[in-house]
Amino acid sequence: MKKLVVIGSSNMDLVVSTEHFPLPGQTVLGNKFMTNFGGKGANQAVAASLLGSDVTFICKVGNDDYGRAMIEKFRKDGIDTRHVSTTDQAATGIAIITVDAKGENTIVVASGANSMLTSEDIINAESAISAADVLLMQLETPVEPLRTAARMAHEMGKYVILNPAPAPKKPLLSDLLKHIDLIIPNETEATSITGVEISDLQSAELAMEALKGMGVKDAMITLGEKGVLAYEDGKAKLFPTCKVQAIDTTAAGDTFCGALSVAICQGKGKKEAIAFANKAAAYTVQHEGAQCAMPHLNDL
Repeated sequence: MKKLVVIGSSNMDLVVSTEHFPLPGQTVLGNKFMTNFGGKGANQAVAASLLGSDVTFICKVGNDDYGRAMIEKFRKDGIDTRHVSTTDQAATGIAIITVDAKGENTIVVASGANSMLTSEDIINAESAISAADVLLMQLETPVEPLRTAARMAHEMGKYVILNPAPAPKKPLLSDLLKHIDLIIPNETEATSITGVEISDLQSAELAMEALKGMGVKDAMITLGEKGVLAYEDGKAKLFPTCKVQAIDTTAAGDTFCGALSVAICQGKGKKEAIAFANKAAAYTVQHEGAQCAMPHLNDL
């Protein structure tokens, strides 16, 4: 079986549903409260594992009840946890999520132990990266260990994917981007990285061209319900999503990235890989939560 290494964050999601988001200074009553396992890295690792990939996850959690529960959950989901490390210097990451009646969400993250991930953690996992076919990363951890991982994986001839989420506050460094085979931002993230304001397909194409101009080998932009813009035969093409009634979009992007990585590991072409990832993401948005909303392979 082809192997995938995911480097990223692991958070405990505290989720409240409500009819509408509060205005500044306003208090609204929520309808339902849930505690879910989340974090972009963990979500993508779980999505890939549930869809049949051999996944090793590299992350850092706190030495607390949430952290211990996460490690146990990863193991139940079939993830190799040898490089999930624990720290006494910070609590496990927390995400406060509000979901409105339309299925849209707002998220505030306290990074905690995620901010303690270091290049040393990556170097300690060199054997796992060496054994992998694909490396998948996001931006909810410090950039320096990601630079180390991307360089290491690139030199080993691995396929490196970056989902630049959340949108970076500082410009991404060229010595990270030049080691990226595929970058997958959404509209907000693509605008933040390139400075190109995306308002339609034409401006999205300009943003994608700008991303390639920054040194990455390939780029695609997820456009929500509109679809995914990607290159096919050298030209930008819109790949449509599956039309479904969304209940909760919290982990749609993470499911897409995890599923796409699985398809790439399996050697699928871009068109087939995007179709598979879109189908997985469509399943997720029809269910509440993050990891608990993700499909197993037989669900698709």
